[in-house]
Amino acid sequence: MSTASENQEAQRVYWDGAGGDKWIKRSADIDINVAPAQQAAIEAAGVAPGMRVLDVGCGCGGSTLALAQKVGVGGKVVAADISHAMIAIAQAATRRMPQVDCMVADAATRDFGAQKFDRMFSRFGVMFFGDPVAAFARLRRALKPQGRLTFVCWRPLPENPWMLTPLAAVCKHAPRPQRPGPEDPGPFSFGDPARVRRILTEAGFAAPEFTKFDFDMDLALGRGLEAAVETASNVGAASAALTDQPPEIRAAAIAELRKELAPLERDGSVLLGAAVWIVSAACG
Repeated sequence: MSTASENQEAQRVYWDGAGGDKWIKRSADIDINVAPAQQAAIEAAGVAPGMRVLDVGCGCGGSTLALAQKVGVGGKVVAADISHAMIAIAQAATRRMPQVDCMVADAATRDFGAQKFDRMFSRFGVMFFGDPVAAFARLRRALKPQGRLTFVCWRPLPENPWMLTPLAAVCKHAPRPQRPGPEDPGPFSFGDPARVRRILTEAGFAAPEFTKFDFDMDLALGRGLEAAVETASNVGAASAALTDQPPEIRAAAIAELRKELAPLERDGSVLLGAAVWIVSAACG
């Protein structure tokens, strides 16, 4: 079993390296597909003009742009991410927005100061902390007393066909990737509300509120079945299952994936359900 510090270092290496590069290639498509969840979460956060907001795990800046529009030129958005390459893209995307500051920072360990922010926001960026209690405790100290944390995270894998359907298809031919431990970081590590509630309250937040939000993701984005197959085989658990597989296994798995997705194709789109929690917690 890995320690919290080992988990944290592994996440830093991944997201500031191969993981970040992979995300960058798909960031525009990701922004389109998760836009409904992002909008719902920002509305739940109650971001208003003039506020100071910390965008945790901002990636290439998709959420940062939306937050900056909410706070206006009289506010401030500090966008933080562990990836140098993604922050460079976020800086370019927000260069005409004086209310945005982008920084390379590990939000799990960075000291952002005391009582600096009215809101903290994250779009799928907080599930990867090696020591989540310590990370959220540090973030809480940077919130003003009446501040609020809001983030969006995936509900459990069985509730997310956009990930489960491709995984089940490719694993008819490729070995299923090892599941993370219950306390390990990962995209679905915050699916259990009891765990998230324990982490946040131990970090000093008030008991969080959980709101279910469901939407459809178009794996093809209108580009047809082959685009959906390409996306599904290069994202998430299905991609992990195919990593380092010999050509014949990979070919059989992708053929199975194509067979599974073909009946879902309608007018160039391949829609699969997605399910998230919008989590919100007061400073406590």
